[in-house]
Amino acid sequence: MLYYFLVILKVHDNILLITILLCFVILSAVMISKLSIDPLAEHISNLQNLSKETLHELNLPISTIITNTQMLKKNSDDKKALKRLDRINQACSMLQLRYNELDYMIKTQTQQEIKEKISVDKLIKQRVEFLNSIYNDVEFTLELQNLEIINDKIGLTKIIDNIIDNGVKYSLNSKKIDIRLVGSTLFIQDYGCGMDEMELVQIFDRYYQSNENMHGFGIGLNMVKKFCDKNNISLNFKSQPNIGTTVSLNFK
Repeated sequence: MLYYFLVILKVHDNILLITILLCFVILSAVMISKLSIDPLAEHISNLQNLSKETLHELNLPISTIITNTQMLKKNSDDKKALKRLDRINQACSMLQLRYNELDYMIKTQTQQEIKEKISVDKLIKQRVEFLNSIYNDVEFTLELQNLEIINDKIGLTKIIDNIIDNGVKYSLNSKKIDIRLVGSTLFIQDYGCGMDEMELVQIFDRYYQSNENMHGFGIGLNMVKKFCDKNNISLNFKSQPNIGTTVSLNFK
């Protein structure tokens, strides 16, 4: 290349020569990058399309199972059979939750707008009904005023589930959770082991767990905090050891 410019084209201006070579290097880099990135972009696009199609195919059998179990429950008086149908319904609800989470992940990764109108009081009732089917020994007390907001429904569902689940897990001696929606603020209160000031400082640290033996839905309070910050929700914790914890979400 250098020989071509110096001998054949007789270019002796060093600045011009450097400029030409620099342009050639940049052009070559762009071409190589394009050849490398285009197949990768196509592969990612194909994976996204496959994920969407797979999710759509999963939704149909889940809906079919739920519909048919509901019909079977109406036509059955056998207590054992009804219990089995309830277990199938619970399993389908878990699958539906995972389906919604996968769909949510795809939409967030492709940066699609996922905000919608949410009736917060109705959403809380739905989540408590679902969680009560898992924690049937827990007493949930609800005091809910009507509230509608525009927000990310699936993300909000996940953080509500996480906060309530934490309240249940850390309430070993008290199976009671109070949930109040007053004005634009949601309060979730448990009467469990509570936390001291040192623990409160650490709760938003990634992978932090007050008790490593506890397991649940857990997206973690670190992710809860990130979601609230991103969606303009004020998150606050008040806690005392051996008394309990109150989590408040203010929808600004």
